[in-house]
Amino acid sequence: MRELTQVVSAQPTQDGDGVKIHRLAGRQLHQALNPFLMIDEINSDTATDYVGGFPEHPHRGFETISYMKAGRMRHRDHLGNEGVIGAGDVQWMTAGAGVLHSEMPEQDQGLLHGFQIWLNLPTAEKMKPAAYQEFVNADIAEQQLPGGGLVRVVAGEVVIDQQSLRGPLPEISTQPVFLDIQLEPNESVELDFNIENPAVVYVYKGATDSIMSRQMGLYAGGRALQLNARESGAALLVLSGRPIEEPIVQYGPFVMNTREEIEQAITDFQNPQFLRELASGTVLRT
Repeated sequence: MRELTQVVSAQPTQDGDGVKIHRLAGRQLHQALNPFLMIDEINSDTATDYVGGFPEHPHRGFETISYMKAGRMRHRDHLGNEGVIGAGDVQWMTAGAGVLHSEMPEQDQGLLHGFQIWLNLPTAEKMKPAAYQEFVNADIAEQQLPGGGLVRVVAGEVVIDQQSLRGPLPEISTQPVFLDIQLEPNESVELDFNIENPAVVYVYKGATDSIMSRQMGLYAGGRALQLNARESGAALLVLSGRPIEEPIVQYGPFVMNTREEIEQAITDFQNPQFLRELASGTVLRT
């Protein structure tokens, strides 16, 4: 069985145009989350907490995963991709060599609840062309649990009660597993996946016997991960992937391997000619 090695609480902060979020990130967590870099949660029915959204901004060197539970968010990027995701939908964006995009709420009232997760790229892939994929709710593989709970598989493959489920994301080098799990009060589930890779569990509602709401548990590699909900039930994300054993240097929206590469990213995105070429789609590599 996988062993729980650490529990970390998400911290309230703001990003974008004043959007209130709870975040797990930072240099001290990079190794623990590896190959993931950050978990952000937006969960508010107060419009002023989210209506400013995330106006156009750049990224380089990693992938972003946006997953909605309630409400609607619109994505636009320099490649001409545009889409609105609602409850159960996923956007998987590869920033690669560079992307300019915005993420804006498609609502000015009601509940907005969703997550953005950053997934690192290995050195050989950090400067590949940007790309975008969108998966609607119906694309996500699901399995009902005997006690009434539900497992949704966004990425990777998981075995539950000898039944294998695979998410819609094509296989990529970091071997990501991304599960969204609802457990009824006192319900348990045992999951088998990525035996050699560590796992992260983020509880966003209720609690397990080891992790409270808005806490993340870090689990070592192992054959099975067992999760037991308390009387409140539990809703949680499970993430796993192949660790990238390379240096991480982050400066805001850029994640590279060296300070020199970060400085080049800053120079590129301050260069009007580079931005014009990026916006026109003519820049694939720098």
